Amino acid sequence: MKLSVIIVNYNVKFFLEQCLISVQGALEGIESEVFVVDNASADGSCPMVRQRFPWVTLIENKKNHGFSYANNQAIRQAKGEYILLLNPDTVVEEDTFSKCIAFMDNHLDAGGLSVKMIDGKGRFLPESKRALPTPMVSFYKIFGLSRLFPRSRVFARYHLGHLDSRKIHEIEILPGAFMFIRKAALDKVGLLDEDFFMYGEDIDLSYRITRGGYKNYYYPETTIIHYKGESTKKGSINYVLVFYKAMMIFARKHFSRKNASIYIALIYMAIYFRAFLSICKRFFHAMWQPVVDALFMIIGFIIIVPFWEQYKFHGISTFPDRVVVALSALYILIWILSSWLAGAYDKPRKLFSSSKGIAIGTLVILAIYALLPMGMRYSRAIILLTALWSMVLVQASHLFLGLYRKDLYPALLKKKRIAIVGGPDEVKRVLDILGQAGVDTVFLGAISPTQEVYHPEQVTSIDRIHEFARINQVDEVIFCSGDISSQEIIRNMLLLVPAGIDYKIAPPDSISIIGSNSINTSGDLYTIDISAITKPANRRNKRIFDMAVALVLIIFSPFVALFVRRGGFIVGKAVEVLVGRLTWIGYDESANTSGMPPLRRGVFTPLPQSKRTEYDTATLERANIMYAKDYSIVKDLSILWNNIRNL
Repeated sequence: MKLSVIIVNYNVKFFLEQCLISVQGALEGIESEVFVVDNASADGSCPMVRQRFPWVTLIENKKNHGFSYANNQAIRQAKGEYILLLNPDTVVEEDTFSKCIAFMDNHLDAGGLSVKMIDGKGRFLPESKRALPTPMVSFYKIFGLSRLFPRSRVFARYHLGHLDSRKIHEIEILPGAFMFIRKAALDKVGLLDEDFFMYGEDIDLSYRITRGGYKNYYYPETTIIHYKGESTKKGSINYVLVFYKAMMIFARKHFSRKNASIYIALIYMAIYFRAFLSICKRFFHAMWQPVVDALFMIIGFIIIVPFWEQYKFHGISTFPDRVVVALSALYILIWILSSWLAGAYDKPRKLFSSSKGIAIGTLVILAIYALLPMGMRYSRAIILLTALWSMVLVQASHLFLGLYRKDLYPALLKKKRIAIVGGPDEVKRVLDILGQAGVDTVFLGAISPTQEVYHPEQVTSIDRIHEFARINQVDEVIFCSGDISSQEIIRNMLLLVPAGIDYKIAPPDSISIIGSNSINTSGDLYTIDISAITKPANRRNKRIFDMAVALVLIIFSPFVALFVRRGGFIVGKAVEVLVGRLTWIGYDESANTSGMPPLRRGVFTPLPQSKRTEYDTATLERANIMYAKDYSIVKDLSILWNNIRNL
């Protein structure tokens, strides 16, 4: 057997699906085998592979033991002369494997091979070719000198910036996303080191291949798309710790004691520096908008209180300063909290959510005002005037920010102008997915995937896509991969890079459309939304509903025990809900919940417990999906009432 392809997957079902479609096309005519090793995914990846790709050897791990462990599981079973370790968030060209095999066959000194990688916007990924991260090379990378001098032989050595990305080169380190390795080299130097959980294993194996007498090559005669960043958020503290821990393992293993000590000291500096920056960044992103809103409210009180005293009491100060300050702080806190509950700080944001929050907060404040002793009250007019001031200025600042940060308020975005490359049936299917996913677009027309326009609904052919995009100011092109080859997709992406157009790929017979706009962000995904329950506002509302109902039932437990059937059971469950062990409404776990958004175990399920035996498994699964897709507090209340009533 010539080639064994190994893909380790963790919760990237739609990317894996697209990857396997491209792999299937690239393996045509090659004696090969494909392994997918799943590291305990919870997104339905395994059922998808079994159903759509029965020719794949699927290894299902019940626990995530790490990237190296998973790859080694498949390598031990592999029969190929060459082993390809491939990321699931990649798309390969139809001739990628045949070209790599031909190169390796003609270069018997080659132990490993990497190819040219581009991101989802067609831009070259510098990690396609890398050098050994020695202490000085890492220092230049960590502290930004490689970015300042991207072509320097010294400062940019980490990504070998001085080497032409269009030419074949001997390199030191292969990228983990695409490691094409001679099996004989693996037999000589050993498998991946399982001390590396994630990251570093590619550096370690590449280094051992060169130490074993082989060479590693960068081969740009074929190109793959690597969406990058699907498994890890690279700005997170967790990423920093995992990545640099891997670097320390590598240093202790391969460097002299002196160099390892220097390297590890450098890494600790980087960890603390990056962790500090990450904490500051998170805190700033979470708090700056509420702080700015609170400042607007403070300014409102500073202006309105003396204005009202002048207007109503002719400048005589009637409210003690301590009372004004204390109550103003309380009211501002209530307005900020109610704005948060109304979703004013969620992403994406809804228009006028801050005004809604302040209005709700004002009602709460007026209710509190009525309960205060006379000595602690100051004019309701001040509360109402400050609330109006806050509504106007806070909402205006949010909308102004939305015009600057266009991703915050989808309602403020201009409709995305898209073109779809594919046959008429696939174009119609893609438009249906966009509609069901709620993506607001202007469809400019279908583009023939060939050089001939063969259907009346097609506006032009693929060879004129550049001109069509320029004239019609296209924002995004969606390629139907069932009608156009991966090679043609990549070729056209590279052709249109200067135009700054976004790209997505629609795999055949799939409910997903996948792309990526940045090498530092997760890939964008249009898919039919069955995860409304995962929205931050709905998660928050569900927990608030759970706690509120539980508190009411506990407070009135004597009446519940007397007047509600099985009242003791209800009160007992209320305690478990209050402490977070249960939720009032959860999935029916007798049906398949694989790939569903996670929820706590429910006291009740979407369908009435009393009639549960009347439903088949398909009905229960459908009820779970509909509950997740269209969640609302009203629905929770209705289900809870029906279940309690029918106990």
